[in-house]
Amino acid sequence: MSNEAVTASNNDVSVKNQVMDYECMLTTVDNPYDPFEQFTSWFLFDTEKGYNSCGKLMRIAKLSDDLTEKEEDVEIERAIDEIIKYDPLDIYMKVTRKLTP
Repeated sequence: MSNEAVTASNNDVSVKNQVMDYECMLTTVDNPYDPFEQFTSWFLFDTEKGYNSCGKLMRIAKLSDDLTEKEEDVEIERAIDEIIKYDPLDIYMKVTRKLTP
């Protein structure tokens, strides 16, 4: 994983009125690839292990065509936090990176 990606705790809360200056993704503790910079390798590892993190995230996230891009980002982060909170195997984690202006 690159130095730009850092883990974030489950206690991070997005405030809907704030502009997010970072992006986040769901990954697993054993995946050696950076989902931001090495998405194809990250995705192949994830699916070969049977995690299907992208599919799990899309099942949990409550997305619709009525949401703005900012609202989608907030909802995706909420879903990531929920997956981590209820993960009985403790394998999921959130990685973040700062957005460049």
